[in-house]
Amino acid sequence: MPDLGFNFAQPAWFWALLALIPVAIWLWHSAQRASHGPIQRYADSHLLPHLTGSRALRATERWGRFLRWSLLWGLLIAAMAGPRWDFKDVRLFHPGDSLLILLDISRSMEANDVAPSRLARARQEIQDLIEQNRRLRIGLIVFSSVPHVLSPVTEDTQSLRNALPSLSSDLSRLQGSRLHGALDRAEILLKGLPEDGARSLLLISDGDFDEPNLPARVKKLAQEQSIRFHALGIGTKEGGAVPGPRGGLLPDRSGQPVQSRLNETLLKELTAAGGGIYRTADFRDSDSRAILEASIQNRNPPEEVDEKTRVWNERFYLPVIAVAALLLPAFRRDGAPKQS
Repeated sequence: MPDLGFNFAQPAWFWALLALIPVAIWLWHSAQRASHGPIQRYADSHLLPHLTGSRALRATERWGRFLRWSLLWGLLIAAMAGPRWDFKDVRLFHPGDSLLILLDISRSMEANDVAPSRLARARQEIQDLIEQNRRLRIGLIVFSSVPHVLSPVTEDTQSLRNALPSLSSDLSRLQGSRLHGALDRAEILLKGLPEDGARSLLLISDGDFDEPNLPARVKKLAQEQSIRFHALGIGTKEGGAVPGPRGGLLPDRSGQPVQSRLNETLLKELTAAGGGIYRTADFRDSDSRAILEASIQNRNPPEEVDEKTRVWNERFYLPVIAVAALLLPAFRRDGAPKQS
């Protein structure tokens, strides 16, 4: 590109260079005052170092130090001003609507009352959502006792597609199923998105939660943040035994295998509080299509517009490197061992 367009991102920082003027005035004034101070009455200037144990800096030394520190100050101000050159123009996109998936990976999701297991069925549902989606940006948070952001909300779902086969309950060392923590993390992610598009949450779980005030938390998100809450139930009402982490079945306190059942009542209560819809996962595509349609507010997909934004290559680090190079000899000199 012939026109590199060299400029500074924040040129107002150069006003800070004016701070050198009062410093120079103070330095000149203090030198004049020192040369006519009271101590000059008691001895000649060449004898003062022997009386005080120190000597006054010569004018060349004083102003030489001032110039060196002024150079460092100027380089730091230049770094703060943000020198930049060469750029590329990037075409903008309409914001589009967003769907953030909350996937339960607790141990109960390993139950096989749906083949081959609840978690495998959940992975297939996410795969179906990605393949059928044409309008939404999708993100994924996996959680058990602790939430983990597997993918932020983005148009590029290829990385999410690649990560699906590795999702298992072994990703979390601490077992449990805590939805509150996942909702907190989801709220932080969705707050950073443009407000032009709809924002929705999709919980994929068996609903095996033992936490208070979940409907109230979901209702608060819907009312204060305009975040709709959908749920996709995985499992059956008859339920199934929960496999243990080292094989066999997970026992309860009495030694009997833990039985986990799909809690549709809670999941429907959550979706009613969040203004969303509930579906039970099956092997058809109707559940995925219903979730996608319910998450779309803007019927136009994210698309390129004629407007462009300019992305600059920032070079603020170059003055910082120069400052470090100029200061390095001073550190070596101060740290050098003294000769006896």
